[in-house]
Amino acid sequence: VRSRGLGDVYKRQVFSGSPWEAEIIKGLLESNDIRCVIKDGIMGTLAPYIAPAVSVLVTEDEYESATELIRSRAEKDND
Repeated sequence: VRSRGLGDVYKRQVFSGSPWEAEIIKGLLESNDIRCVIKDGIMGTLAPYIAPAVSVLVTEDEYESATELIRSRAEKDND
């Protein structure tokens, strides 16, 4: 039996950007009971000023809920 890694579970990208923005998105999702992970976040922790973009990933089942939540939050911020 092959063990499942994070890449097997969290496949859908809902955000890509700076490490600090990804942490905000992760907090938003988790506060709404949507499980997620940040991919490629180690460089953002070690050297945030040179870090490339990181991604927030969710499961396939939670993709629609996550994208709707992020979209509605962005619209609220623009009002």
